[in-house]
This record gives sequence, structure tokens and C-alpha cells, in this order.
Amino acid sequence: MRKLFISLLFLSLSINGLAQSRRVNPNAPPPTNTATMATDELTAKQMFDEANVYAKNKFADFERQKVPFSDSLYKQTVLEQKQLAAKYAAIVSTRENLAGGDFYYLGMLNWLAENTDNAAEAFQKFLAVENPEIQKAQTARSINVVIAARRKNFDEAEKILAEYLKIEPVKLSERAKIESELAKGYQAENNFAKAASHAEEAFRATKTVFKDSSSRAKALDQLLDAGMTVFDIYKANGKQTEAENALKDLRQAAVLFESSPLYYYAVNKNIEYLIETNRKPLALKLYSSALAQATKDFTVKALQEDVVRRLKKREKQYRLLGETAPELTDIDSWFPGQAQTLASLRGKVVLLDFWATWCRPCLDAFPSLIEWHQTFQKDGLEILGVTRYFGEAEGFRVDNATELNFLQRFKKAERLPYDFVVAKDNTNQIIYGANNIPTAVLIDRKGIVRYVETGSSPNREEEIREMIVKLLAEK
Repeated sequence: MRKLFISLLFLSLSINGLAQSRRVNPNAPPPTNTATMATDELTAKQMFDEANVYAKNKFADFERQKVPFSDSLYKQTVLEQKQLAAKYAAIVSTRENLAGGDFYYLGMLNWLAENTDNAAEAFQKFLAVENPEIQKAQTARSINVVIAARRKNFDEAEKILAEYLKIEPVKLSERAKIESELAKGYQAENNFAKAASHAEEAFRATKTVFKDSSSRAKALDQLLDAGMTVFDIYKANGKQTEAENALKDLRQAAVLFESSPLYYYAVNKNIEYLIETNRKPLALKLYSSALAQATKDFTVKALQEDVVRRLKKREKQYRLLGETAPELTDIDSWFPGQAQTLASLRGKVVLLDFWATWCRPCLDAFPSLIEWHQTFQKDGLEILGVTRYFGEAEGFRVDNATELNFLQRFKKAERLPYDFVVAKDNTNQIIYGANNIPTAVLIDRKGIVRYVETGSSPNREEEIREMIVKLLAEK
């Protein structure tokens, strides 16, 4: 996953923000917040309107009540929204004499509930009525393209897309979503020619509608996803020039829309790609030139400085990538296993997790680290939790012996199954560019540094897991 920005994506009338994951049982217990009108008095449209804004209104209430946001709160609220939509869809589907518009809202309720089979069927019935409302018909077609693409029914998806494009209005936000789904579907089937064509169209449409978005953060997420999909497709197909051009286009879009994080992301990914494809001298040249170019591309000084700051923090890590992993030094304790050199671990994939007990993001990554150890140790993954003495434990200043005892108790309490490596000072952090923690370093079976990133998030953990799988597959 490559989400760069943190944004609250509410399920909405448009197909733009909705990602399908699973069906929702219409017989599931309803959410606590229900309609004030009697259900049998509500029209299909009123039911959809209520369900559609459920999550948005709930989060607005949470904000007013100063309820802390959390991932579990988000998931629970979205689940409640889906349950409400599924409940209303079940009610509407039992009604007799449904009119044309009722089929549209029945489709939208099922789409919101992620019951895609029922959604497609309802939309087909709506499109079959005489003179359906044009905009609603276009939205119905756009969603049916997405459904067909996710079913890998590409011929049907292309047929509906052709119909959609022949009729006005064509909403670019809908087209961006359609093209993106088809691109990712074809990519999964290794049909890179068609994937690239649709990905390019998705990126063009996403750039065009950027300024019309009600949320800048959401628009930047969509722009990043569209641009990186183009890059990923060309990269997977071995087309280096096209892949790099995709990153250059993303970088230019970042300038146009004045986003220093997006600009950095594009440059950083380009540097990593050059190193990955054995062109490290070009990568370091790009690093140096980007520092100067950022001051020319952005007129706002704060944006210039942000790009330069982010890139400079990565310099040490860029220089490490593709090189033999430096040995850990000044190690005071290695437990419960025996101290080893990184050279002696060649033949395995090694994950160095630079962390500390007081670092909340470090602790948040523990479930993933445990899962990786349990899943991949048998395949050759070795995880080392690298920390150092900080002179404190449990809020008190302590000596090294007391801190070591605390680390041993901490490891047992957290049930961490991999070895801890405790250094005397921060030398290893400096060597590996891990001045900020958590920092993850992945070393391949040949002892080469292949991945270095700082920070913890679900998306970062997914990225690390994917890299572990990739490196383990390299024999």
C-alpha cells in the first residue's frame, strides 16, 4: 500500500471512494442510530440518502463530542453503515411495483452494503426501464463496469464502458474510477498492454478533476494511487523508461497542485527504482539534482524546504541500499539467542527492527512482527529487535544492568518471539540512518541491504510484508 496522506474516506453516492471487501448480511443486528420515520414510510431514495451519510454524520458527532479517532472506531462505524444499507436494501427488494428510480436506489443501497451481485442486478433493471434519468443511468453503468472488472469479466466491462463513453455526461471522477479498476484487473492478469492503457486514462482523468474535489487530502490520495498504478504496471512489465516517465509525471503533478509530500514521494520512489535496477550512480545523481530542482519547481519557500528536509533525511539510507549490510557494532547483549554476525546470517532474509520501549509506533508494529516471525521463520526470515541503552526504564533513570533486566521482562510480557540486540550507544542507528524510530531494514540472502524505511503504519507494515515475501522468493 502506498497511501501517503491520512484522510477519512467516507462511503458516498459517488463510486470514487468505495473499496469492496465483503458482503454485509441484511439480517445482521441494525446499528443503534436508525431513521426517525417509520421504515414503511420511507422511499427507496430516503433510505439511501440516510444510509449514504450515516458514517459522515457519525464522525461529525464524534468530533463534536471529542471522541478520539481510532481504527477500530472507523471500522465499526463503516460496518454499521453497511448494515443499515443492507437492511434497507432487503426492505426495498420485498416491495411490489417498484418504479424505475426505485431500482436505481436499490442498486445504490446494495453497492453501499457491498452486495455487488444484487447491485448489478438492480442497476440492470433500472437501465432496462424506458428513458431512465441520464445521470443516474451513467452512474449505474459506471458501477457495473467496476463490478464486471472485479469479477474479471473484462469483455463485459469493456462493453459497458464503451456504452458509458458514448453518452453524455461523462463524469471524469467516474471515468477515473472505472479506468483504475480495469487497469488493476488487467495488471493482476499480467495483461500489461491493456492495463497500461487504462492506467494512463485513469491518471489523466484524476489530474483533470483534482481541483473539483471536496477534499484535498482525498484528491491527493487518488492522484498518488493513479500515478503509482501507471508506474507499477510499467515496472512489472520491465519498461524502465515508461516507468520513470510515470514518476516524472507524478512529480510534475505535485508541482502543479503544490504538494511537497507528493513531490518527495515521486522523487524517492524514482531513486529507489534506479537503485533496484542496478543504476545507483544515476540514483545518487538524481538525489543531488532533486535538492536543487525542488527550489526551482516550488515558489513557496516552505514547500521547497519540506522536500529538501525529507530527502536529506534519506541520504544515508540511499547510500546503504544495494550495498553489503554493515555489521552491528558495540553490542552489549543479545538474547535469548547467541550473538551472531550479519555475515553469518547470509542465506537468510534479515529484518533489523530499530526500536525502543518508549516508542509508541514501535509497539504498534509488534503484532505484525510476531506474525511475520510465525509465518516466515521456517522459510528463512530472521528478525532482530535492535535497540540500545537509553538510561531509563518505566519512567525512572536507571543503569544499564537495570535497563537490561527491564528489557528482558518487557520481551516476555509482550511475548516477542525473536531475539533482542541491545547496543551500548546509537552507533548502529547512525550507520543505518535510523536516527528516527521505528526504522526497518531488510537484508537479502546475499547480505545486501534492499529496504530501509522509517515509520510505522498499516500501509508501511503491508509494504514490509510484501518485501519480505519477495526477498524470501529469491533463492
